[in-house]
Parts: sequence; C-alpha cells; structure tokens
Amino acid sequence: MIVIEHQPKRVEVTVYAEFTLADYKEFESVVNDAIRFEGPVDLLFDLREMADFTLDVAWEDIVFARAHANDFSRIAVLTDSQWVAWSAWLSQIFVRAEMRIFAEETEARAWLAEDAGAGGEAV
Repeated sequence: MIVIEHQPKRVEVTVYAEFTLADYKEFESVVNDAIRFEGPVDLLFDLREMADFTLDVAWEDIVFARAHANDFSRIAVLTDSQWVAWSAWLSQIFVRAEMRIFAEETEARAWLAEDAGAGGEAV
C-alpha cells in the first residue's frame, strides 16, 4: 500500500507493507501529471515501512527511470535497510537526478528544501 502527496514541484510517496505493481502504477500516474504540468520535480520516497516489493515493481522501476531520466531534480530515499539503499543506488544509473539516502526524515526534507546546486554530494 502507498500514500502519495503531491506538492508544488514535489511528489512524496510512503510505502507500507508490500509495494505492488498497482501501487507503482499509481505513483507513475501522479508523477507523470506533475511532470507534465510542472516540469522536473523532486521525489521523497519513504520506504521505512516497506516490508517487500514484487519483482514486477523492480522491473517497472527500471523502465520508468529510463523513460524519465531527465524529469527529476532531487530524489530523497528514507530507509533503514542497506538492501533498499543499494537498490535505490542502482536506480540512479538510469536517472540524472541527484539522489541521497537518509535515515532521518528531517534531514531528507531539509536537503530537498535547499536550493538546487547547493546540496551535498550524491549517493
């Protein structure tokens, strides 16, 4: 299950339990609309409550990332899992956005609020 919040120039996604293909399609729809009307957006993925994801989600993420390589400014991923952090890092291969992994939500939000170009190094 996911909860999506769309703010100006930012889409925030929180994943609970299993991340399914239906969830990912919902995410894609919101992001596609945001990009269409606002241009490049920031993403905040909160994966701290994610228990698992399906294989088709992993594949869809690769396809989506390749199709939207230039459509994101910054991507903040909240996770306590080294496996999820590693998976997020792999996705960065296909996206030109600056991506960072965070354990603390306040740090992720502060980083996203910084002016583009004033941030630290990407993960």
